[in-house]
Amino acid sequence: MAEEAPEVSGELKRGTIVVGVDDSEHSFYALQWILGHFFAGGGAAGYKLVIIHAKPFSTSVIAIGGPGVADVLPSVELDLKRIAARVIEKAKEHCVANSVSDVLFEVVEGDARNVLCEAVDKLNADVLVVGSHGYGAIKRAVLGSVSDYCAHHAHCTVMIVKKPKHKH
Repeated sequence: MAEEAPEVSGELKRGTIVVGVDDSEHSFYALQWILGHFFAGGGAAGYKLVIIHAKPFSTSVIAIGGPGVADVLPSVELDLKRIAARVIEKAKEHCVANSVSDVLFEVVEGDARNVLCEAVDKLNADVLVVGSHGYGAIKRAVLGSVSDYCAHHAHCTVMIVKKPKHKH
């Protein structure tokens, strides 16, 4: 039985679904999955959709120090802004293709784990949706898993969408 959005002073209070996207096929698979399953035909009754891209700090991308780093930072920052714009544009295209127009798009600077958990709190989200990169144990230990972190720290339901393995 479907749960209805609570009524607040004569109108329905809409819940919030937050989708975290980066420039990976896994995050766009998760976005497409949520659009197709929850927002088919233009919208999910009772839910608003917020799509968030976490843009890393340019200083976190450069792992070296010393002379010359200051010269590289503006170029790195420009690249990160271009990537963020491309990610948001692609997310908008997915929404348009699925006839979903009532969407809030945000680019927030910071580590994806913190950005998404803070967005959940700020927006009082009901669900956080993230894609799974399918990293093995070693890669996950080195790179850290955004989905794993969010599953343990976000103050809402976390949906981790895995892209199915193709059958040969």
